[in-house]
Amino acid sequence: MIRAVIFDLDGTLLDTLDDLTAAVNHALQSCGFPQRTRDEVRAFIGNGVIRLMQRAVPQGTAQPEFDRCFALFREHYLSHMNDRTRAFDGILPLLGELKRRGVKSAVVSNKLQAGVVGLCNTYFTDSVDCALGVADESERKPNPVNVLRAMQTLGVSPEETLCVGDSEVDVQTAENAGLRCVGATWGYRSRETLLQAGAWKLIDTPQALLPLLD
Repeated sequence: MIRAVIFDLDGTLLDTLDDLTAAVNHALQSCGFPQRTRDEVRAFIGNGVIRLMQRAVPQGTAQPEFDRCFALFREHYLSHMNDRTRAFDGILPLLGELKRRGVKSAVVSNKLQAGVVGLCNTYFTDSVDCALGVADESERKPNPVNVLRAMQTLGVSPEETLCVGDSEVDVQTAENAGLRCVGATWGYRSRETLLQAGAWKLIDTPQALLPLLD
């Protein structure tokens, strides 16, 4: 019996791509670098915002302007992370149903902690029991440390917990924590990527998670 579900945030619960793309391009333009397309930013997402900017900035961290560019990205994103972000269709009803059933919910993201807290407070105030982002690079998924912390906070065992995510990083994180990962096909990676990564099950809608809880 599943007593808790640990969700990824970007690409799983929330469609954050447009606001991330805008912040990336604001920073790149401010530093005189070429802009990135929405599809490029989609491909860069999944390993946290530092890795996102390493991929977006020419030469990555070897670029002398990298630190300034990252700071501009972070400042812009934290001020504009709700401009066009939205919950994916069916997510809010799913979280409400989990709460009704007494199944606990957590968010574990590679987004900076301030961003995770801000977005969860906006969209999921009454429906998420624990929200963890990255306060230090060592916590970045696929390191399972924050997944394990969330389980401890929720008081659940691996057998009682499922992970839900949209990327190969989420699948690897779940495996590292000894959990099964359900791949969300509405997110930022393909079905093939999730299958190749070893996702336990794939779901095409949030409501399709419910039969997997029994």
